[in-house]
Amino acid sequence: MFDQINGLPVHALVLHAAVIFVPLLALGAVVYALVPRWRPKLGWALVLLAIAAPASAFVAKASGTQLYNRLLDQGMSGPGKEILDDHMGFGTLTAWFALALGVVSLVMVALTWRRGGGRLPMIGEVGAAVVLIVLAALSGYYVFKTGDSGATAVWGSY
Repeated sequence: MFDQINGLPVHALVLHAAVIFVPLLALGAVVYALVPRWRPKLGWALVLLAIAAPASAFVAKASGTQLYNRLLDQGMSGPGKEILDDHMGFGTLTAWFALALGVVSLVMVALTWRRGGGRLPMIGEVGAAVVLIVLAALSGYYVFKTGDSGATAVWGSY
């Protein structure tokens, strides 16, 4: 299912969704956390991104695992395998941080939706904002690291 479509690795086709949706989720979560007056207009988009970003990250991870296994079966070893091992580790962290960010974003929207997109009590506002910002930063960092190591694996010289 996640291996090939018309001879192309599924990974090459689906990874771009994660590259777009995870940073958009990170940006949307930070704005939602820090700009309460935008919440009524931003909530629906954050909900969609909170679902799409982790889903796309996990599909990219699953398809990448299929590609990796096929490359191992074809005899890949040495520095290329080491780069791909790092890439897979970064991809796994991206998927998990995107999932955590998605869940926390959904909780934040659910808690503020009842208030008409309004504010939480101050301790809740600050706590949620800190968690969202940290998860957004980690998600963004690991999307970058995953993409950089993937590009090195494909286009680098080793």
